[in-house]
Amino acid sequence: MSTQRFTPEFKEEAVKQVTERGYSVAEVSARLGVSSRSLYKWVKAVSPDNSEKQAAELLEAKSEILRLKAQLRRTEEERDILKNAARYFARESE
Repeated sequence: MSTQRFTPEFKEEAVKQVTERGYSVAEVSARLGVSSRSLYKWVKAVSPDNSEKQAAELLEAKSEILRLKAQLRRTEEERDILKNAARYFARESE
């Protein structure tokens, strides 16, 4: 059994057909004469790791929480100012 070597350009084009053009792995592997297993490995090698994606989502969620907390703090301060102003004007009108 001989081991066939493919150029990086060939692998990249095969992966693009699956990831960008929407062809199935089985279809591309049959058309190009590559085993499905090899093509799956190539696709996995270029796709971002799931843990990296989760880390990015977690970082985005944390920054959103911080932004919302700051917004809540400002809103509460504005509310307190308006409450104090309402009390002040209520005392003056007596």
